[in-house]
Amino acid sequence: MAAAPTSSQPVAGARAASRVLPRGGGLRAFPESAPASLRFSVGRRRAARLEVKASANVFGNYFQVATYGESHGGGVGCVISGCPPRIPLTEADMQVELDRRRPGQSRITTPRKETDTCKILSGTHEGVTTGTPIHVFVPNTDQRGGDYSEMAKAYRPSHADATYDFKYGVRAVQGGGRSSARETIGRVAAGALAKKILKLKSGVEILAFVSKVHQVVLPEDAIDYETVTMEQIESNIVRCPDPEYAQKMIDAIDKVRVKGDSIGGVVTCIARNVPRGIGSPVFDKLEAELAKAMLSLPASKGFEIGSGFAGTDYTGSEHNDEFYMDEAGNVRTKSNRSGGVQGGISNGEIIYFKVAFKPTATIGKKQNTVSREHQDVELLARGRHDPCVVPRAVPMVESMAALVLMDQLMAHIAQCEMFPLNLALQEPVGSASSVPAFAPDLS
Repeated sequence: MAAAPTSSQPVAGARAASRVLPRGGGLRAFPESAPASLRFSVGRRRAARLEVKASANVFGNYFQVATYGESHGGGVGCVISGCPPRIPLTEADMQVELDRRRPGQSRITTPRKETDTCKILSGTHEGVTTGTPIHVFVPNTDQRGGDYSEMAKAYRPSHADATYDFKYGVRAVQGGGRSSARETIGRVAAGALAKKILKLKSGVEILAFVSKVHQVVLPEDAIDYETVTMEQIESNIVRCPDPEYAQKMIDAIDKVRVKGDSIGGVVTCIARNVPRGIGSPVFDKLEAELAKAMLSLPASKGFEIGSGFAGTDYTGSEHNDEFYMDEAGNVRTKSNRSGGVQGGISNGEIIYFKVAFKPTATIGKKQNTVSREHQDVELLARGRHDPCVVPRAVPMVESMAALVLMDQLMAHIAQCEMFPLNLALQEPVGSASSVPAFAPDLS
């Protein structure tokens, strides 16, 4: 019987390849046929340790949120790290926002019935945060895995079914697993805490509303960004603060809902009283972080801040936001086409941006697709899905905006307030009263 090859005996047929020398030697990194002038040896070294860093389920650098769970698994939730200590926090604080996000709110949302009741499992003591990781859990209680039997075999057009298989070679077929909007429960729970801290520290107020559903577009001058309230937004099931356009949007959703189809729309978000100086150029510019956060939301397909794409219609002299001194001695801008951000840094004006959401991919109409066995098939999807995602996306957009601002606020304090401020140019980020609210000039 032939002896097994050793480190000094290359496998037959491999003499032209690199050879591993006996222990104590180096790695001969050249074919034996190569000219001597091209040969080199690599000295002996320890075996490299292979590490895979796949942290795509964690958002933020200082105020970090890790979400977990699948749509039809045991539950979903988040772990929040970096939260300051001694912040008043109860489950009721988070439940308010989770109730705005939950399914089954009205006829224009998915009929899935979930209370989305949250439980804080760690990180608080006697109603205040301890500075340690905060674990929030929400159980799934209305699971219908059987609704997805057809979708386990065929890819839903424009859904993540196919790409999850392409990437992982396996997927949770019920409800889309991690690609489901149910994953956003963890974001909204964490966002509720971020909104509370921002309000306490700097008086920041974040509001979002639906500004477009399909071809129904809310006029730009219909809403005063300085005065619009949560009560106006929550006064109807589509979350549009203008009653006339809200009804038009509801009618548009009803029209496709009864046909088993879906439509998309746009959510506008505003942040008032954001301190000057938030944002970290050059790669962590405030608008860049907001764009990443918004485009990480399920079904999101577009982002623009300030004048956005419409700004390309202006000349520089028309588009520039001219500075002036207000009566209180603050540097202000006469218009706000920048959307409250210049050079990646907040300037104290109202931050406003828009997020576009595509029509819901899962619809009740027969569609052509491909099976997991690579056969052309027809699919008639079952299950419970939103005919338009934008009404429920409103609290998701607000939450992601809060997470960005909270993370950037902590970064700013760590870098720029470690030593005394240059009071001729700077102000403490906690000085909410000196940060004016301002409605954008969209003329």
